Amino acid sequence: MSNDAKIIEILSQVTTATLTTILLKKGLRNVWLRGTKPLKPGQKRLVGRAFTLRFVPAREDLATPESWSSPRSTRAAIEAMPEGCIAVVDAMGVTDAGIFGDILCARMAKKGVAALITDGVVRDVAGVLGTGLPVWCQGAAAPPSVAGLTFVNWQEPIACGGVAVYPDDLIVVDDDGAVLIPAALVDAVVELAPEQERLEGWIMSEVEKGAVLPGLYPPNAENKARYEATKKG
Repeated sequence: MSNDAKIIEILSQVTTATLTTILLKKGLRNVWLRGTKPLKPGQKRLVGRAFTLRFVPAREDLATPESWSSPRSTRAAIEAMPEGCIAVVDAMGVTDAGIFGDILCARMAKKGVAALITDGVVRDVAGVLGTGLPVWCQGAAAPPSVAGLTFVNWQEPIACGGVAVYPDDLIVVDDDGAVLIPAALVDAVVELAPEQERLEGWIMSEVEKGAVLPGLYPPNAENKARYEATKKG
C-alpha cells in the first residue's frame, strides 16, 4: 500500500471535527474552508491531495466565452488533474457565477477526481449531480464563470474560504465541510487522529451511561487511567 493510500484509509475514518481539534493543538486555527457545504446530503467523507485552481475578478477583455479555448483555461486545468486529487477552487466567495457546470464536472468524474471543493457555486445543478462527482460549494447560480470571474491559473497557492491552500496539502471533507491539513503535518495528524477518535468514542459511551462532563471531557488523570485500562483489556 502506498503512503497516500494508507493516509486515505486512516483519515477516511476520522471526522473533520476531530481533525480541527488536533490541528488546534498544533497551533493551527484557520483550517476550515468557509462556504464549502455538500451540494448533496449524505456525501461520504473523502480524503485527497489538493489540486488548486484560481479565479480573480472578471475583466471584460479576458473573461469571455473565447477564453474557454485558451491554453490557460479551466478545461486545460481539468486535463492536468491526477486521479484521486481533490480540486480546490478559489472563486473568492462569488455566488452569482457558476465556476463549473455539468460537462466540466462529468470530465472530472471520468478522470477519477475525488471531489470538487469551492467557496463559490456551480451551475447546471441537476446535471452536476448526475455526473456523480461529489461537490462542496455555496450552492448554485445559472450564469457562467465569465459573468463574474476570470480564470488565471492552476497548481499555485490560493485562498479558498479564507484558508491558504497549497498544491498537495491534504483535504478531508465531510458533512461539516472541508478541512485542510498542511502537507508537512500530514504524518503527525495521521498518527494522532485514530487515538483522538477512540478517546472521544469512549467519552461518548461514558456520557451515554450518565457520566458528568467535568473531569471527563477533557479527561482528568482518573478518567485517563480508566480509558487506558479499557485499551489494555
